[in-house]
Amino acid sequence: MTADELFPLALAGRVALCIECETVTRAPVPVRYIASTSGPGTTLYACPEHAVKLGADLTPEGALRHP
Repeated sequence: MTADELFPLALAGRVALCIECETVTRAPVPVRYIASTSGPGTTLYACPEHAVKLGADLTPEGALRHP
Protein backbone atom coordinates (compact mmCIF):
# COMPACT_ATOMS: atom_id res chain seq x y z
CA MET A 1 0.00 0.00 0.00
CA THR A 2 1.10 3.50 -0.71
CA ALA A 3 0.83 6.46 1.63
CA ASP A 4 -1.95 7.89 -0.55
CA GLU A 5 -4.01 4.73 -0.07
CA LEU A 6 -3.44 4.70 3.67
CA PHE A 7 -4.20 8.39 4.14
CA PRO A 8 -6.73 9.57 1.54
CA LEU A 9 -7.37 13.27 1.07
CA ALA A 10 -9.85 14.50 3.69
CA LEU A 11 -11.62 17.71 2.83
CA ALA A 12 -12.26 19.95 5.83
CA GLY A 13 -15.56 21.73 6.25
CA ARG A 14 -18.82 21.18 4.45
CA VAL A 15 -18.40 19.75 0.96
CA ALA A 16 -20.73 17.96 -1.44
CA LEU A 17 -20.90 16.69 -4.99
CA CYS A 18 -22.75 18.91 -7.46
CA ILE A 19 -25.51 16.92 -9.17
CA GLU A 20 -25.10 18.90 -12.39
CA CYS A 21 -21.34 19.13 -13.04
CA GLU A 22 -20.36 16.25 -10.70
CA THR A 23 -17.52 18.16 -9.07
CA VAL A 24 -16.84 18.64 -5.37
CA THR A 25 -17.97 22.05 -4.13
CA ARG A 26 -17.11 23.74 -0.85
CA ALA A 27 -20.29 25.85 -1.01
CA PRO A 28 -23.06 23.27 -1.54
CA VAL A 29 -26.62 24.50 -2.04
CA PRO A 30 -29.46 22.03 -1.34
CA VAL A 31 -31.58 21.76 -4.49
CA ARG A 32 -33.52 18.50 -4.17
CA TYR A 33 -34.76 16.22 -1.40
CA ILE A 34 -35.59 12.56 -2.00
CA ALA A 35 -37.89 11.12 0.65
CA SER A 36 -37.40 7.56 1.84
CA THR A 37 -39.94 5.19 3.35
CA SER A 38 -37.36 3.23 5.31
CA GLY A 39 -35.21 5.89 6.94
CA PRO A 40 -34.00 9.43 6.49
CA GLY A 41 -34.23 10.96 3.04
CA THR A 42 -31.39 12.19 0.87
CA THR A 43 -30.54 15.79 0.11
CA LEU A 44 -28.95 16.51 -3.26
CA TYR A 45 -26.66 19.49 -3.64
CA ALA A 46 -25.39 21.73 -6.43
CA CYS A 47 -22.56 24.22 -6.68
CA PRO A 48 -23.68 27.88 -6.46
CA GLU A 49 -23.41 28.33 -10.23
CA HIS A 50 -25.68 25.40 -11.06
CA ALA A 51 -28.04 25.96 -8.11
CA VAL A 52 -29.36 29.06 -9.86
CA LYS A 53 -29.96 27.08 -13.06
CA LEU A 54 -31.60 24.11 -11.29
CA GLY A 55 -33.70 26.13 -8.88
CA ALA A 56 -34.26 25.03 -5.33
CA ASP A 57 -37.11 22.76 -4.28
CA LEU A 58 -38.52 22.85 -0.79
CA THR A 59 -36.39 20.87 1.66
CA PRO A 60 -37.75 19.45 4.92
CA GLU A 61 -36.14 22.31 6.85
CA GLY A 62 -37.73 24.84 4.51
CA ALA A 63 -41.15 23.21 4.89
CA LEU A 64 -40.91 23.58 8.67
CA ARG A 65 -40.12 27.28 8.37
CA HIS A 66 -42.87 28.01 5.78
CA PRO A 67 -46.08 26.17 6.70
